Amino acid sequence: MRVVVAGAGIGGLATALSLHAAGIADVTVYEAVEEIRPHGVGIDLPPPAVRELAALGLYDDLAEISVATTELVHHDRFGGRIHTEPRGLAAGHAWPQLSVHRGELQMLLVRAQLAWLGPESLRTGLRLSGYAQTAAGVTVELTDRDGNIVTDEADVLIAADGIDSAGRALMYPGEGPPSWHGRVQWRGISPAPDLLTGHTMIIAGDGVQTFVAHPLRAAEGDRPALLNWLAERPSAGPPPERGDWQRPAEPDTVVGYFADWEFDWLDVPAVIADADVAYEYPLIDREPLPSWSDGRVTLLGDAAHATFPRGGHGAAQAILDAAVLASELAAHADPIDALARYEERRRPATTALQAANRTPGQGIVLTLAHEREPEGFADLDAVIPPEERAELAALEREIDTANRDTSG
Repeated sequence: MRVVVAGAGIGGLATALSLHAAGIADVTVYEAVEEIRPHGVGIDLPPPAVRELAALGLYDDLAEISVATTELVHHDRFGGRIHTEPRGLAAGHAWPQLSVHRGELQMLLVRAQLAWLGPESLRTGLRLSGYAQTAAGVTVELTDRDGNIVTDEADVLIAADGIDSAGRALMYPGEGPPSWHGRVQWRGISPAPDLLTGHTMIIAGDGVQTFVAHPLRAAEGDRPALLNWLAERPSAGPPPERGDWQRPAEPDTVVGYFADWEFDWLDVPAVIADADVAYEYPLIDREPLPSWSDGRVTLLGDAAHATFPRGGHGAAQAILDAAVLASELAAHADPIDALARYEERRRPATTALQAANRTPGQGIVLTLAHEREPEGFADLDAVIPPEERAELAALEREIDTANRDTSG
């Protein structure tokens, strides 16, 4: 079986490696950019995604470039601790929850693909622009930046080319742009002291504004830790132009919104101001699709089910997609049957995830604390009694579980 993958992001690369592990080695990945470089900020990989990367033999390499998260702590906007949840191994999972730089993970996957499938398996500077199917296969059309067209022949085409997927646009030409939900995120990486235990992820907020942080590198000697952070709030203006999505941001423009978020244990405005890199992202997603597949062509990752960029869902769900799709292609002689089974296993779960991510989720307890004590609390039990906190924690665990393990 020959497979063409459009997109060399985490989803596309994980697909090539998963196919190789399943015994399908005739795979070519095409990427629109001329040179793949490590860009972006940190992401959070929950245990199910780590499990799949470990199954590919990548765990040791992944562990070297990541930090294990052992607890998630909720705080109000004054730094008051509200609730703590164990994560990863500390929560009883077989695999840890890992924080890793997105670009470093992508380059790890690139190196593995080149080593396992050979340099000819990855071609850059070519964007998916069309496909045509026959009973025997699919002709894939790709275009370079000068408009020159290249074609390839395959048994299966997998479009793993992101939220602005060309494959999705070919299947659903009238869909239009992603949905914007009136909020904006800034994400960055900053040098800072170790955050609490050094393996802690924090979520602080008031139900309107939120600040999330977790370590990407531990402090060592005179070298500070590196914190990955996310700041989110309602947008102060109209939706950004599409070309401005994921644009570099000036940290000084973000600091003002969080100027008084100075906790005893973390100076939030200083962390933002000290960012080595920062980006602005509108909070966008896509509506669920009635189908991901068209004959021998299917969608994967954000191309299939783009959801809010929270909690590493994009990367994690793409990795799970890749594992399921590879197993189904290896198990079925007819690729169309394999794609149907892949969709049966993955589409209902990811559709539910998209809906769940539009709910307050982990912000429930933050909103409640702020509504009851907008100036901060001295006695948490008087604000949210222990039994109510336990109920909220159970609800948040349910939402988190639904969001994270959708392996099907």
